[in-house]
Amino acid sequence: MTVHQDSPMTSASDQSAFPGTAKTYAPYADALQAAAQRDSLFLSTPGHGGTTTGISAGQAEFFGEHTLSLDIPPLFDGIDLGVDTPKDEALQLAAEAWGARRTWFLTNGSSQGNRMAALAIGTLGTGVVTQRSAHSSFIDGIVLAGLNPGFVSPNVDEVNGIAHGVTPDSLRHAIAAHPEKVSAVYLVTPSYFGAVADVRALAEVAHEAGAALIIDAAWGAHFGFHPDLPESPVTLGADIVIMSTHKLAGSFTQSALLHLGDTEFANRLEPALARAFMMTASTSENAHLMASIDIARRDLVNSRVAITDSLENIRQIRARIEGSEHYHLLSGDFMNHADVVDIDPFRLPIDITSTGLDGHAVRKRLTEEFDIFAEMATATTIVALIGIGKSPDLSRLFDALDQMRLEHENDRPADAMTASAGLPALPSPGKLVALPRGAYFADSELVPAAEAVGRTSVSSLAAYPPGIPNVLPGEEITAETVEFLQAVAASPSGHVRGGVDPKLSTFRVLKD
Repeated sequence: MTVHQDSPMTSASDQSAFPGTAKTYAPYADALQAAAQRDSLFLSTPGHGGTTTGISAGQAEFFGEHTLSLDIPPLFDGIDLGVDTPKDEALQLAAEAWGARRTWFLTNGSSQGNRMAALAIGTLGTGVVTQRSAHSSFIDGIVLAGLNPGFVSPNVDEVNGIAHGVTPDSLRHAIAAHPEKVSAVYLVTPSYFGAVADVRALAEVAHEAGAALIIDAAWGAHFGFHPDLPESPVTLGADIVIMSTHKLAGSFTQSALLHLGDTEFANRLEPALARAFMMTASTSENAHLMASIDIARRDLVNSRVAITDSLENIRQIRARIEGSEHYHLLSGDFMNHADVVDIDPFRLPIDITSTGLDGHAVRKRLTEEFDIFAEMATATTIVALIGIGKSPDLSRLFDALDQMRLEHENDRPADAMTASAGLPALPSPGKLVALPRGAYFADSELVPAAEAVGRTSVSSLAAYPPGIPNVLPGEEITAETVEFLQAVAASPSGHVRGGVDPKLSTFRVLKD
């Protein structure tokens, strides 16, 4: 991404509020670069020593000598050893850029942030209300922290297999229905499809109940960096916000952020998050990932022209889709749902039913025959993702869709695809009959899928994409869930995280 040093930040929060955001350098990345340029003799880890000799020749040939030289170990003088280091400054600049009280760089992705958040809120109490479409990594955190979850269901588009967000009223009812005092709430916004919930109103509901609000904004790291984008949830009252900078903001895969909001819970949560970070982070964090986050922050702040150009390109793409007689952009209808107050323009959920093919089959053919990689699919939809600051020509995608549509337009009626879609409808969750941590550590046994119906799962099972758990530890396994998960496992691009075997022919359940 081109850095425009004379371009001011255009976030929802003005530049005067966060004076550090105007800086055009990346202190951690710059210090790493300076260290790599020294003629150092490494008699320490990593074993390649930053050189191309001996067994490291293969690494250098594949990754390049410069990549090896940047692989600096932790606790390095001039980078992160001591006080007021370049790493400390990079973290402070990130907090200022997103409007946080404190920010942590995560090298194990938003999954690390979700587990951190669960462990931290365990210091407030065990009662938590979580969106039922939460990512599986937060369910892992519930198990680790021994939390007692209640659930709030998102609004679901059953036809297109899309889970949106929750309304303030539905959250209020879920908090009231929990059998114990709710100390924290965990919600997801934006959704996997780009729907944005009303974080400000949801924060008010949570705080009225004395609960901290965690927002999984894995898909919203770019929010707040342009007036035509939604505001960042960090500035809307959320107490903890998790963001994957690698998803749209341009950093390397597996890099992410956790932000602590400047709220009434900050004093209690900050030391808890610091301890949780120590428990979940590697003691040998990858320097490339941290430098990538630092650079992504710099470029988000300073690339107003590139972001503006990217948004204009997105408008043209969206207009082309909406102007087509064959395709439809589902996000154009999102604002009709009570839980949605905005959309992320960089996610393009395209209705592809006119092709006569299931969305999963379309995604597979795009990959195998056209070398085009869509983010995800449902029975009726593929989701194309555009990185912020990027302006790709999507003619190649539309040509591929047209080719598939023309091949199949005479094969079956236009409405037959939905009726014959490869996956059954999303199942309703089974009853929670045991706390997740208790079920996870209980005696268990493997049983055939048919015998698992009515039994209690000890595993978290999540269909990928998008990684939303369909079964939690402690939940009753239903026939509908077994059918759905087996169908996902058998689909062209499907995978079930947590399954005992790839086909889900067996399930691990509580021993009778």
